[in-house]
Amino acid sequence: MSSYISLPLFAASIGQRLRLEAGRCTACGALEYPQRPVCRSCGGRTFSVERLSGRGSLHTYTVIAPGGAPAEFDREQSMTGALAVGIVDLAEGPRLTAQLADIETADLRIGLPVRAVVRRLYDQEGVVRYGTKFVRDDEAS
Repeated sequence: MSSYISLPLFAASIGQRLRLEAGRCTACGALEYPQRPVCRSCGGRTFSVERLSGRGSLHTYTVIAPGGAPAEFDREQSMTGALAVGIVDLAEGPRLTAQLADIETADLRIGLPVRAVVRRLYDQEGVVRYGTKFVRDDEAS
């Protein structure tokens, strides 16, 4: 199993991957994350870039046992054991899938406040790949 992303595709998606940039449709105001060529709400094709807060809550999660993740994560799993992955409901509305970090699996729960952080994902094609992971948001009320 692999989560291979070519270097050009990875570079082209840096805004959404590292800065959580979404597209706001200029015709109807719908928020698209990741941004698509056409608005799902109205069919509009013009978007402004909007940076999301990175704050949200855990919608659901799973814990991937050693050997169950894509090969790029073998090194991380050998150091940390199981990998936690969740679906996060962002404060602005979009829902996304991301790795959870610095949270004990016993502390995971639906509704847990989380926030985005940029972290190292893995090495591929001689390049360290960075991406967004989510950690517990202790500042959430």
